[in-house]
Amino acid sequence: MHARVDISEVEAATKIRAKYLRALENEEWTLLPGPTFTKSFLRTYAEYLGLDARLLVEQYKQRYEGLADQDLRPIAPLGAEKRRSPARVISPGVVVGAIVVALLVLLFVIGSLGGSGSSTTPTTPTTAAQRLAQERAAHRAHELALARARRERLARERLTLQIVPSGSVYVCLVDDHDHTLIPGRTLSAGSAPLSFTAHGFRVGLGNAQVTLHVDRTVVQPPNTGNAIAYLLNAGAKPRLIPPSQGPRCP
Repeated sequence: MHARVDISEVEAATKIRAKYLRALENEEWTLLPGPTFTKSFLRTYAEYLGLDARLLVEQYKQRYEGLADQDLRPIAPLGAEKRRSPARVISPGVVVGAIVVALLVLLFVIGSLGGSGSSTTPTTPTTAAQRLAQERAAHRAHELALARARRERLARERLTLQIVPSGSVYVCLVDDHDHTLIPGRTLSAGSAPLSFTAHGFRVGLGNAQVTLHVDRTVVQPPNTGNAIAYLLNAGAKPRLIPPSQGPRCP
C-alpha cells in the first residue's frame, strides 16, 4: 500500500497467486501450501518490494517452521497478542480450498506409490529428491519472473532532457529509436531551452558551452576543445562516449 502497487501487478510480476500474496500480507500461514513454498514466496515478494528477504525468511524459520498449525501466530511485536481481536470463523471457501489441496496431495502420493510397482525399495528418498527439484525449479522461476519484471519496469521508465546553451554551440540529438530530434543546429546563448522526453538519447555537442539537465541531474560537459558526445538512458547515469559513437545529423 505504501508503494501504491496493486496486488494484481505483483501477481503478474512474481507469478505468485493473489490469494497467497494476501495470505502473506495477513500472515495466515495455514492458507499457504507449506513451509518451503512459504519461504520461497516470502523471499520473492520481499525482493520485489525491496525489503530484506533474508531477515524475513529467518524470522519465519525461527518462529514458525516446525510448529503445529494451531500454534502458528503472525509475526508481531511482544504484547501485540493482547490487542488482537477474537479468532475469525473459517469461511466455507477456506474449508473447500483445504479439501482440494488435501486431495491433490493424496493423488500425488498415490501416483508416486503406483509408479513404484511391486518393488520393495523405499520411495521416501526419491520423493524427497523430487520435491527438492520442484522447489528449486519454483524458486528459479520466481527469480526469472522478478528479473523480467524489473526489465519491463525499466523499459517503461522515461527521462526528460533539457538543453540550455550558454554560448554558440552545435547540437545533434536523436532518441533511443534513432529519431532525429535536433538535426544539427547551432544554438545561441539566451535562446529558449529545448526539452525532450524519451527512454534514452544520444547527443553530440560541438563544444562545452551548454548545460544538460537530465531529470534532476545537471551535466556540464568538459571543456576539451573537441566535439563531445553523451549516451543518456533511463535509470542510468549520463555517460560520455567517443564522438564516433555519437549521433549522425545531416
